[in-house]
Amino acid sequence: MVVLSGGMDSTTLMAHYAALRFRLIAVTIDYGQRHHREIDSARAVAAHFGAEHRVVDLSGFGALLSGSALTDDTVEVPSGHYAEQSMRTTVVPNRNAVLANVAVAVGVAVRAGTVALGVHAGDHFIYPDCRPAFLAALRELVAVANEGFPTPQVEAPFMTWSKAQIAEHGTRLDAPLAQSWSCYRGGDAHCGTCGTCYERREAFQEAGVVDPTEYLDSVTTFASP
Repeated sequence: MVVLSGGMDSTTLMAHYAALRFRLIAVTIDYGQRHHREIDSARAVAAHFGAEHRVVDLSGFGALLSGSALTDDTVEVPSGHYAEQSMRTTVVPNRNAVLANVAVAVGVAVRAGTVALGVHAGDHFIYPDCRPAFLAALRELVAVANEGFPTPQVEAPFMTWSKAQIAEHGTRLDAPLAQSWSCYRGGDAHCGTCGTCYERREAFQEAGVVDPTEYLDSVTTFASP
């Protein structure tokens, strides 16, 4: 069971487990995110792999999470390097804990052997729920919360990887990265300057592989803090 946001990390994660011959179930959470466009990408990616796809509607949840640029329309999505402190406005409180535990609950119900997350080292700068300590705590919680029941193991194979390594891995596995979506601003094309767009642009450049993404701005650069 892959937690599939529709972004390039989780799209590569689908390709990773497909290459390992796992039968795939994708779980996507609609938590009322501004970039709702990513859910369409998740559907396309799941269809590409012929995976069962379950979309969980928690759209009312996001409305309660004021102060995050991803769930609060009054907060502007910042432009800049993804490691800038300004990117803290894109943190959704406890998001990955919620998403991962929803996926685990579904995984327990269908007796999945593994629940996989696409978190990676490039997000360690800003997002506390993308760090090794979070993964260790999540694994302990899953074991305790589901004691006595067949419990999936929680895996995050990209935890120590850079975004460039993910771009390279996804390209090598022929993952449908052109169908994935990263931009936090939504719209019809990637803006190219929000933190997650810039991280995506930089990843393909550093990996030395073709970037299949159309950006509104593919020229502006930001210095690493």
